[in-house]
Amino acid sequence: MEKNNRDNQQSRLRAFLDGDTFKALLPLIGFVVIIVVLNIMTNGRILTPKKLRLLLSSIYAPTIVATGVFFVMTLGSIDFTEGSTLGVASLVVSALSFTSIPLAILGGILCGAAIGAINGFFHVKFKLQSFIVTICTMYLFRGVCAYFTTETAVPASAAIKALDINGLKIGITVAVLLVAWFLFRFTRIGNDVKAVGSGETAARFSGVHTDRVKFLAFVCAGALTGLAAFVNVIKVGSITATAGNQLETQILISLVLGGLPITGGAKVRFSNIVVGTLMYAVLNSGLAILGYDPQTQQLIKGVIFLIFVALTIDRKALKVIK
Repeated sequence: MEKNNRDNQQSRLRAFLDGDTFKALLPLIGFVVIIVVLNIMTNGRILTPKKLRLLLSSIYAPTIVATGVFFVMTLGSIDFTEGSTLGVASLVVSALSFTSIPLAILGGILCGAAIGAINGFFHVKFKLQSFIVTICTMYLFRGVCAYFTTETAVPASAAIKALDINGLKIGITVAVLLVAWFLFRFTRIGNDVKAVGSGETAARFSGVHTDRVKFLAFVCAGALTGLAAFVNVIKVGSITATAGNQLETQILISLVLGGLPITGGAKVRFSNIVVGTLMYAVLNSGLAILGYDPQTQQLIKGVIFLIFVALTIDRKALKVIK
């Protein structure tokens, strides 16, 4: 009798560990573990008010970008152009800031949306896999950014730099999250992107305009990256060739750390954005406080990223990225 009870308990434990509930809680558990471990290793320095302010200031633009990429990855696709898009859009925002701040914001959003439309067009029209298209356009627009910043950094106006206020950046970030959450949770948009991620053929037969959904997801991701460019410009003040460098890697790692399945689909949760960006920022801050060189930091991040992918990936739904 005792043996049967023990076997039943072990079976229930295995079922819990293999189930969706545990996988959904894993990012939050990992976030708490990382905070506790880094807090101990840094002797509490990571949670000081000054470090927390610096940490928060580093997540505004990445969170806005991650919100757009979230919809693309829910489709089961991927976008490698965030860094180059941010760089080009930041150039547009900086140039237009001397004319009008509202025009600069609009210009950044339209520039990002145009780049997203190019990605979406080639992905949908020519049936090319998203990672192939976006790798090509990543190099294209990184070259554009480098061309205009070869001789010197491109400055923004004093008026836009005066907007470097935490309240403004928090307001923009929260507004983006709330609108995106509402669209994902309470409108057909959320159902459509999850349906395409779960199975494009089945989604098409159920009445989803799959090509339109995919195209608009890339446009949305680009537009939000253009908005993030405005937040980036008011923070840095001038744009160099390295603007947005490695941002696409940061966003990908953040979303996966937040629990977003690489395969997309119905198991995606909006909380993946917030948990992931916070976890990446805490990890980045903690490793910097510990004094690790950039190579060691990349190594540690890579190991943690690999562990999270192995623990959260849905092997039953595993497929090639669209």
